[in-house]
Amino acid sequence: MNTLPIRVYGDPVLTQVTTPVEDINGRIAALAEVMIETMYEAPGAGLAANQIGVQKRLFVYDQGDGPVVVVNPVIVETDGEWTFEEGCLSVPGLSWEITRPNAVHLRGYDLDGNEIDIETDEYEGRIFQHEMDHLEGVLLVERLDEDQRREAKKLLRHRRLTLGRDVDGLGQLLGE
Repeated sequence: MNTLPIRVYGDPVLTQVTTPVEDINGRIAALAEVMIETMYEAPGAGLAANQIGVQKRLFVYDQGDGPVVVVNPVIVETDGEWTFEEGCLSVPGLSWEITRPNAVHLRGYDLDGNEIDIETDEYEGRIFQHEMDHLEGVLLVERLDEDQRREAKKLLRHRRLTLGRDVDGLGQLLGE
């Protein structure tokens, strides 16, 4: 199995906006395959390229119907509101109630260069929004309200202290 380490909270690559894929070719297909294997091994429902350190605008996901690759995705419309407990492979072991739009209209391309146009809601829509946040350099913790963010920092600080060293860069990020 060919997988790559998932970058975790505190890694600066996760806060950078990704660049568009210029040419959908064999290299992008190989990257997508590694991303899919990494997502399944984690396990997770989605994975953005920058979560494995690649600053390209694509993500993979599987909501139970098999893996899907979306290249150069754009959310063109959202509607409604839905609160759901959301976690992140880059903030392992933690999750929070997050409110996001419920309905999502996403456009992008598959690995053959064909346009993808998906209108969905609830779980699949949440996956799209979460992965798009990654591609824009936005982390889940930034979606928390003030009280949640304070609690998240407390949990992340405790994790760092329990480990006894700054293995994921959280100490530096939290000013410790």
